[in-house]
Amino acid sequence: MPRRRLWLPLLTAGAVVVVIALITVILSPQTAWGPRATQPPKAGAKAIPSATKPTTADRPGQVKAAKYECPKYSGIDGPNPVARIHQDTFQWGVHPAYQVGDGKGDINWRANPYNQPSWYMWLHSLRWLGQGIEAGRAGDKKALARVTTIIRDWVTDNPYDWKGDVGAHEATMHRTNVLICARQAVLSGSKARTLPPGYAWLDKALLDHARFMEINWGGVGNHGTDESIALFGIGCTLGRQPLKQLAERRLSRAINESIDEQGSTNEQSTAYAIFNYTLWGRAIKALQDCGAEPSPSVKGRRAALATWIAMASDSFGRVHQLGDSERVRTPTIFPGTLMLYPGTLGEQGRPPAERVGIYDAGYVFGRTGWGEQRPFAQESTYSIRFGPARTLHGHDDHMSITYTSHGREILVDGGHPGYQVDKWRNWAKSESAHNVLSSPLMAGRPTETKLVRSRIEPTAEFYHLSDSPGPGMSRERSILVLKDPDLILALDRATSEQSQDFQAQWHLPIGQQATVSSPTTVVAHNPRDKVKTVLLQIPYQQALPGDAITVTHGQEDPVQGWHYPTTTTRQAAPVVSFNRSGKSATVLSVIVPADHRAAVSYRTRTTGSTMFVDLTVGALRTTVAVREDGHLSRVK
Repeated sequence: MPRRRLWLPLLTAGAVVVVIALITVILSPQTAWGPRATQPPKAGAKAIPSATKPTTADRPGQVKAAKYECPKYSGIDGPNPVARIHQDTFQWGVHPAYQVGDGKGDINWRANPYNQPSWYMWLHSLRWLGQGIEAGRAGDKKALARVTTIIRDWVTDNPYDWKGDVGAHEATMHRTNVLICARQAVLSGSKARTLPPGYAWLDKALLDHARFMEINWGGVGNHGTDESIALFGIGCTLGRQPLKQLAERRLSRAINESIDEQGSTNEQSTAYAIFNYTLWGRAIKALQDCGAEPSPSVKGRRAALATWIAMASDSFGRVHQLGDSERVRTPTIFPGTLMLYPGTLGEQGRPPAERVGIYDAGYVFGRTGWGEQRPFAQESTYSIRFGPARTLHGHDDHMSITYTSHGREILVDGGHPGYQVDKWRNWAKSESAHNVLSSPLMAGRPTETKLVRSRIEPTAEFYHLSDSPGPGMSRERSILVLKDPDLILALDRATSEQSQDFQAQWHLPIGQQATVSSPTTVVAHNPRDKVKTVLLQIPYQQALPGDAITVTHGQEDPVQGWHYPTTTTRQAAPVVSFNRSGKSATVLSVIVPADHRAAVSYRTRTTGSTMFVDLTVGALRTTVAVREDGHLSRVK
């Protein structure tokens, strides 16, 4: 049984409120499951004919004692008030509101004025009708008439099966929940116990959606889980036991594949990890509210995921930005979980027992402490990626490092540009957008990366990674993370059967100005800040070429030197590259965050096959040994 490798804190132990709707807005509407025309959903298990047939206890139109709660509208309804719905106008994201209908509820479901697949998918989700549905639930008959007119227009214009329309397909589970919410509003608004005969089409539409999800299951990722919850919701609402049982089986399978025993998800994204935590909370509630008991592993693995998210948090109370992730805060709305402590910057809750965690799914999360001896925000935190090849919402970020220190971002990920397939998304997913040793021949070649060895000590952590990122190529990275002085060393080594250009890339935050001060040194600094980052490339086993350092900022062809803190925000940010050419490359990099007045210097000396690096950062001094086999260690 795989186990998470953890180390107890080696230090002496001594509010941001996020509402659930906001988490859903950030992680679902803006970044989650935009249409994927290039990646069609998987076919599910063979359909079970009886699943959409009534049980003997069912009577058409009879309201069951269903307890499936309307899951609301993921924030899509926010910019779409009732007045706008009456105008058949839809607004999503940063795009201006657009009239999609004739003002009478006849919608053009093929409209896509911004050529934006996510806009189109959320139009088909019907979640933008949320305010009108809730108004109808409260007794606004005019609002209820308009939203049900629009819903019926969708049903009429998009007859089963709508699989050929990727936007309608991807939105099926979202739309299912809207249909259930609308059904509840019809009953509440009319104070009826049975669905009026004039709304029989609504139940038929629900059964069509159940049949669609039965045949076109999205699998064990978050999409398939969302579908299973919606499918269960139909079974609960309409009293269709076979539908409930099918959904329960799928959820039982999905939990064991989507969250492993250590709490890692299969999404390869920290933001999606948070989304999955809320998603599985919904699943547990839906099952229990309708008389079903979740499988024993659901609660246990969700609890492990909460610890994983806490460990993945940085010194700003956010999770490290990995994979398809915007900058997302660690949730504080789940009392009793370890997420509360980093989410409130150490003000509430309790910290994890571990300072460093290594996860078999391919993550290292480490920190100098949890605020026991320093202010929480002054702790240094880092992430390192390895593990299985890229999948789902992962990027080609193996061996990449993110780093915070001195209350600042030091090394950042390229970020998440959304799902529009263009040069920006291609760049953000590639090695070029991450802090790795890359080359053109590595591009688009997902590979498994192994953590060969590691060692955790009170003031130093060492990791050695290895992979084969292309035919005839090998790549190794040794990483040493130090405390007092806080800094990172990375020794990159690569060989190839074909001569090529290699770059050890270091992505710096927005607002930094990077200046090459010598063939071995770059100093990055925000003029308004009192912290600088010194990047050193120390000559080792290979002479430095004349173009050993380049700095790229805001380049569009080819794309380089950008950061996406959110899918709708792209800003230029410097990238420092330490360059080599040939059939092999050896690059020894040192990333040193320091007070802007502190002197940073180094000198080297060699004994036998071991090189010693003496580093000075202000008043602090340390010595690191670099062995010929790539092993790095702190000497003092």
